[in-house]
Amino acid sequence: MRYFIAVAFFSVSHLVWADSVNIAVAANFAAPAREIGEAFQQSSEHTVIISSGSTGKLFAQIEHGAPFDLFLAADSRRPQLLEHNGKAVPGSRFTYALGRIVLWSPRPGYVDEHGVILKEGDFKRLAIANPRLAPYGLAAQQVMERLGLWSGLRRRLVRGENIAQTFQFVVSGNASLGFVALAQVRAAGDSGSVWHVPDELYQPIRQQAVLLQRGQKSAAANAFFRYLQGSEAREIIRSMGHDVVASNARNDVTE
Repeated sequence: MRYFIAVAFFSVSHLVWADSVNIAVAANFAAPAREIGEAFQQSSEHTVIISSGSTGKLFAQIEHGAPFDLFLAADSRRPQLLEHNGKAVPGSRFTYALGRIVLWSPRPGYVDEHGVILKEGDFKRLAIANPRLAPYGLAAQQVMERLGLWSGLRRRLVRGENIAQTFQFVVSGNASLGFVALAQVRAAGDSGSVWHVPDELYQPIRQQAVLLQRGQKSAAANAFFRYLQGSEAREIIRSMGHDVVASNARNDVTE
């Protein structure tokens, strides 16, 4: 899915065309990225173009030469691999958000606050993102494994290609409930019912950003990369259901 945020500035003497920055964004972060992009657009002369999808698929596209300037992944492994493979600027990688997973249904009172419904089994289909492509899907698998439910629930799973598709499975009723990102539930107005999964049931979802080699020479890409680390962007990230690390300095590369 691709979003365009564009503004052209006109003066009496001439038309100023904005430079553009092409950003690959993990599906769970699409809504915050749009908000940040709009705020950045208001304070700069640049255009933001956002392409969202699963972290795994975006990574593969970048590896095969897709023309992105920045990569906002839902994990730390793929940005690290891009550094090692020479596709990203060394030392640019940092954690821009800490993701949180929830079990959610649009039906009020359906999901209990302790997630007991997973054990009681009062549902036909449970949606998760594909664990091989999406870090939030891997987190969902870890939750069920640590609860001893993975083997028993596998036949009821509906796997989305990414967390955005997973969320739509639940919204549309193709699944009764699903493991989705807290940010998605916040963006939907905190409707329905939700279990906030305890942190100890899954590995931390450290979402890292990296400046790609194509973006190193782009004024727009460098400007957005700096903006992403600033207080305004951090406040948007926090308000939309993600945690942020104590410092978003570029050397924050905790694995």
